[in-house]
Order: sequence, then structure tokens, then C-alpha cells
Amino acid sequence: MSETRASQPDAWNPGQYERFRDERSQPFFDLLALVQPVPAPRVIDLGCGTGELTRELHRRLDAAQTLGVDNSPAMLAKSSAFVGAGLSFELAEIADLVDRTDRQFDVVFSNAALQWVPKHAELFAGLARLVVPGGQLAVQVPANDDHPSHVVARELAAESPFREALGGYQRPIDRLEPEAYATLLDQLGFAKQHVRLQVYPHHLTARDEVVEWVRGTLLTDYQKRLPAKVFAEFQSRYRELLLPRLAPTRPYFYPFKRILLWARR
Repeated sequence: MSETRASQPDAWNPGQYERFRDERSQPFFDLLALVQPVPAPRVIDLGCGTGELTRELHRRLDAAQTLGVDNSPAMLAKSSAFVGAGLSFELAEIADLVDRTDRQFDVVFSNAALQWVPKHAELFAGLARLVVPGGQLAVQVPANDDHPSHVVARELAAESPFREALGGYQRPIDRLEPEAYATLLDQLGFAKQHVRLQVYPHHLTARDEVVEWVRGTLLTDYQKRLPAKVFAEFQSRYRELLLPRLAPTRPYFYPFKRILLWARR
């Protein structure tokens, strides 16, 4: 699911993102399983992507209304097929929407999107304001920053000529540690919570597919900041640096850590 800054070009490619559709979907269903059923809830899905999983969220929760929010026009282009019966979509930045809306929801849900939004202590305070008394917050954020697939991207951003082209930018790690989220949820007044770090095992055809995986997510953050020719060089150099750090096994085992959290006010 996508969340990028409005001032940057839209680098999200739904086809590339959904290349590993089944692997990316499992955390969504694990997060959804944490949500407790309530009658006809009002739901918001922050970072809804194409809207396909938002439709599943709407259906499984038997929601009266579900609003999917994303700031990628390319992703949201597919969501129009799912509009209706209480399900709608909105083009917006997550941080901006959280700051300006006075709407509240029975379930505030976000799967693999909030890692793109900075200052999580402030962000979660805003998310808490969206949750009605007795309502629920459910969030999944990737936590694979120490895997070579992510480490190499940060190293490469500090290498010439990319450092100069990026103006010194490196993708920040905005997510917190699991215990920090648990503490934050308690401080924000959530009466019950469940926070866990889960490792998802993925068997890719070969180590080369790790490059294709991050092209659909992590590398979009550099793609939107680099001219096309420079980004092509970035990708080539990324592959050159990454593959020697990965085992040449077939299939390639790609462990991916994620934080899943649920809380009820």
C-alpha cells in the first residue's frame, strides 16, 4: 500500500507492486484477524493502494461505510471498480488527512503504509483522535530495515553520483520498535492492545527476485527523486551491490519482518 509525498512524482506501479501479490497480502489478513467484529462499523483504510484489499476489509467487517485513502493516483485508478455499497475512496496524504479531518471511525486500519509517514509518536496521537470511544486501531508496518535489500539502498544513496542527485537524501527509518509502539498505545489511552513482531518467510525463485520485490516498494522512494537515466543507473548499481550479499540458492529464502499492532480504546 502506498503513501508518498504530494510534492513528488507518483512512482508507484500497481503491476510491479502486485507481482508478489500473495506474499504482500498475507500480513493484511493477519492484521484483519486481530480486529474484533462490531455491528456495522465505520472504517477507514489508510494507504489503501488499488482498493482490492479495502473491498475485502469492507466485506469481512460487514461495514456500514469504509473509506479508502491513498495519495497515488496510479494505485487509486483501479479502485473505481470497487466503489459502492458504502465503499468509497479518496486521494489524500495520510498525514494531511489525519491533521485536518474531524471524522471518527470504529476501525482505523492501515496495512503497510505508515512506514512512509514520519514522526510516528505524533502520527499515532492523530490516529488515536480518529478512533471513537471503544473503537479499534489496527496497523502493520514493515520492519526489514536491517536486511541487505534495504541496507544496500541506503548505502547506495550515499554514493556518488547518487548522493549529489538526491541532495543528500536517504530513506529514513520512521517506524518504531515494537515495545515503543506498545508504550505509545498505552500513553494514548488504549485500554487493550496486541503488538508483535512477525517474520514472514518468502520463497522467491532466485535471489534476483529480491530486486523486483523492492522495485515495487522501497526503490520507488528513490525513483521519484531521480531523473529516469540516473535512476536506471541506481537500479543497476543496486543489483551489482546486493546480489553478492544474498545466498545463490534456488529458491531464495527471503525473510521479511513486520510489526502488527491492534488496540482498542
